[in-house]
Amino acid sequence: MDWLDAARDLREARTPAVIVTLAMVRGHAPRNGGAKMVVSPAEVFETIGGGNLEATAVAHARAMLARGTAEPELLSLTLSDKETTEYGVQCCGGEVTLMLEPVRVVPSVAVFGMGHVGLEVARILARQNLDLHLVDSREPMLAPARLGVDGLPGPLADAVARVHVHHAPVPESVLGSVPAGTHVLVMTHDHAEDLAIVDQALRTEGIGSIGLIGSRSKWVRFRARLREAGHDDAALARVTTPIGLPGIPGKQPAAIAVSVSAQLLQLIEQAAPVPPG
Repeated sequence: MDWLDAARDLREARTPAVIVTLAMVRGHAPRNGGAKMVVSPAEVFETIGGGNLEATAVAHARAMLARGTAEPELLSLTLSDKETTEYGVQCCGGEVTLMLEPVRVVPSVAVFGMGHVGLEVARILARQNLDLHLVDSREPMLAPARLGVDGLPGPLADAVARVHVHHAPVPESVLGSVPAGTHVLVMTHDHAEDLAIVDQALRTEGIGSIGLIGSRSKWVRFRARLREAGHDDAALARVTTPIGLPGIPGKQPAAIAVSVSAQLLQLIEQAAPVPPG
């Protein structure tokens, strides 16, 4: 498979990878400068020339994946029988520099409730490179003309994110279809809906962070109900509430959205998916 197709397929499958480029060649090497391959945790696509060169690059790339490295790295290798190598001798006589570029999994966020605050949060998050799921039980809240999707002008018309709109009379049902690692923000118009979504999020394997809008007194009531539903203290500790960074004043929807979105972007960076080592 062509390296570009492989990178695209891995991105769609939400599998992290590293693109390895033969950035510079001095002397003789198995392939010319510009040759590329893609390394995932389990597969390698294309080749930069085989032998010790390629085996060393694959090992280095997979070490980067295991560390969750975000920045590109350079790796220089001498192709000489005088060099001590781990994967055999490669005596082409040249020296190469490899550039290894991580392709991290695109984050996924689900915003439950597209009221005033939810829409402002969506407006901010839509400018990020992520999968953005917008969920509401009220169909008018998701109207293309209100959101600015499907080619219509509006708050999300210039979205960078891939926006997925879900009209769901039972909003928590959407949790079964979002990607693993999805960060969940709960801010519906109905406390009963909020409670049901939090309950299901705690029961759904693979959900990332869970944020709940509201007061501390709201959480006291929710916590008691969730305990009655069988959730222990460890599960309840996964819920962040109230959400938002402290110290950002104002109760206007746009101000709340700035606070909530900034906190969420911090969590996304901290929880960037890392495959097993």
